[in-house]
Amino acid sequence: MNPTLALNPGPRLARALGACLLGFAALAAQGQGYPNRPVTIVVPFPPGGGTDTGGRILAEQLGKRWGQTVVVENKGGAAGQIGADLVAKAKADGYTLLLGNIGTQAINPSLYKKMPYDPDRAFAPIALVAELPLAMMVNPQVPARTAQEFITLAKSQPGRLSYSSSGAGGAPHLAAEMFKDQTKTFILHVPYRGGGPAISDLIAGHVQLSFMTVLEASGHVKAGKLRALAVTSDKRVPALADVPALAEGALPGFNSISWLGLMAPAGTPADLVEKISADVRAVLADEAVRARFVALGGVPRGTTPAEFTKLIAEDRARYARIIAERKITVD
Repeated sequence: MNPTLALNPGPRLARALGACLLGFAALAAQGQGYPNRPVTIVVPFPPGGGTDTGGRILAEQLGKRWGQTVVVENKGGAAGQIGADLVAKAKADGYTLLLGNIGTQAINPSLYKKMPYDPDRAFAPIALVAELPLAMMVNPQVPARTAQEFITLAKSQPGRLSYSSSGAGGAPHLAAEMFKDQTKTFILHVPYRGGGPAISDLIAGHVQLSFMTVLEASGHVKAGKLRALAVTSDKRVPALADVPALAEGALPGFNSISWLGLMAPAGTPADLVEKISADVRAVLADEAVRARFVALGGVPRGTTPAEFTKLIAEDRARYARIIAERKITVD
């Protein structure tokens, strides 16, 4: 090799190396200068549900931390797929994020043979925000005051009682189907486009039962609009301390919860994903913020991107088995 050529790579190679260095510098700077304009968090369900409620708390706190407006945009439909698809196709710059939940990220891939995006490659997990235990809720006109009394009622009226859910294939739907399977009851499923409408029709008495997050249920219980018979976690939750877990007596071993977590479009720079994740963790470490989640029935978490990725994979495998074993299909 000519030593002169080795020491003097030439203008073309020099320009290429310079461009690469500038590119690396730009990527490194993205996380440092973010955000310098409003950020949108897409909630793939209508207002009023647990994902929406948790998302608004998170948006408010991130807005304060960043000194920028963080807007919650509700894009419901197709069990969360419409909103998720919007984010999957958004620019990977951190300014459009998805507040997904266990349904959109871990359940839908096993229920839908065809989705508008590739669930394995469309998103970059940022952080698990909170776990959301579910509550077994009935309209106050239903005579049952315990889970066991409801089981007895349902068995005496097969097919005459109905339950609402936030959408076919979501965590509330699967929890109700697991309940039906273990109690050998026949209760009709009425799916809605989100937790808000499902709750409204339960309050109105159009359906008799619903499984919903404690986060979205606790206020209605305290207001006397709904009656909580049980929670679906393996132990009681502070927000509904007087309400027993199904596992305590009626259905030993029953455990079915939801969660919500923040996602970015695939291709978002890793340093930017970590910066947002670190800010989410900082927000959730604040005792006042944690208390708000706990009071509503949520369990604030805050994880690294790697930890959240692992959780999604584990839950996807678990629900794939449940869906296959119980032959659950979307309506």
